[in-house]
Amino acid sequence: MAGKQKVILAYSGGLDTSVILKWLQVAHDYEVITVTADLGQEDDLDGVEPKALKTGATKAYIEDLREEFARDYIFPMLRSCALYEGRYLLGTSVARPLIAKRLVEIAKKEGAAAIAHGATGKGNDQVRFELSINALAPELKVIAPWREWDLMSRTALTEFAEKHGIPLTSSSKHYSIDRNMLHCSFEGGELEDPWTEPEPESHIMTVPVEQAPNEPEYITITFEKGDAVAINGTFMKPMDIMLSLNKIAGKHGIGRLDMVENRFVGMKSRGVYETPAGTVLYIAHQDLEGICLDREALATRATILPRYASAIYNGFWFSPEREAMQALIDKTQEGVSGEVRLKLYKGMAWPVGRFSPNSLYCQDLATFEECATYDHKDAAGFIRLQSLRIRGYADRVKRY
Repeated sequence: MAGKQKVILAYSGGLDTSVILKWLQVAHDYEVITVTADLGQEDDLDGVEPKALKTGATKAYIEDLREEFARDYIFPMLRSCALYEGRYLLGTSVARPLIAKRLVEIAKKEGAAAIAHGATGKGNDQVRFELSINALAPELKVIAPWREWDLMSRTALTEFAEKHGIPLTSSSKHYSIDRNMLHCSFEGGELEDPWTEPEPESHIMTVPVEQAPNEPEYITITFEKGDAVAINGTFMKPMDIMLSLNKIAGKHGIGRLDMVENRFVGMKSRGVYETPAGTVLYIAHQDLEGICLDREALATRATILPRYASAIYNGFWFSPEREAMQALIDKTQEGVSGEVRLKLYKGMAWPVGRFSPNSLYCQDLATFEECATYDHKDAAGFIRLQSLRIRGYADRVKRY
């Protein structure tokens, strides 16, 4: 290996990245070091290192990034209540910058000249990986084999693997699947027809709603400064919050989404997503904000949410605009502490109670009973002032 340049490969152990590993050696004469990220996808990673080494890697890193993922990426994003195109909880998008960050760290540690990834030339992930790498280490070369090689079909990949002795495993999966502790996404197969209902195999983290329990379940989530810290009074680390809520919410079929979205590269794509824990946390957090976040602070935060969601979706996590928006979001969360009680039933989560020591809700003001602190007569002057511009406009338009 003396004199060979090193490349760090984002490696899953599947057909694509196994072929890439060997292709980097055959086509470019690189020394390849693989990195596999454990983000809570619940795959069996025991065989990944032996397979990488057997395929020619000189080192194989298996990185447990679960706690960092939950604490430094999922939770900051969930503080925002941001949804891409008003629906998608950004499960794949928010994982890519962390993977890229670890690839860069290992590249620097190993003295590598380049980083390689297995994202295709049609998707968003190529953009997310490469923007993150450029933000963290612009001196590193990025290799994207799907934009360079001529292995453009599953048959061609399989033939290459057989030629070079790459061990293959049979798979009945007909979806392109991405999973981590926040979500699982499905693309391809029958989903390429937007009219076709997803098949049962597109359920992994959630049960079909028809199979969910016939009795509701009540849970209480405790928040501190916008982050969930406890479930039913049991305090946990962010990772354990996510894993526990995935089981609880998944059992009730909560968090399924079927949508056609707009990829950053310009095409529309249909995806099915499962986000059980993220959906419950989104609903609970948004509800808690209703009791303890000032109206205008909430409105100000809301104005940036489409741009914040797009920044994450499009790969700009490590950008000045995302960091500036995060600072504003985190400022709004300083008083978002308390508890939300939720009812989970047949694919839905309803907030049924909320409490905050920082509550701005005043029962005396809101009551329909007699109130000593609010004079109904004051509303007349308020309405008169609010109507000044409307009355002026009415005089000019003369609608009737």
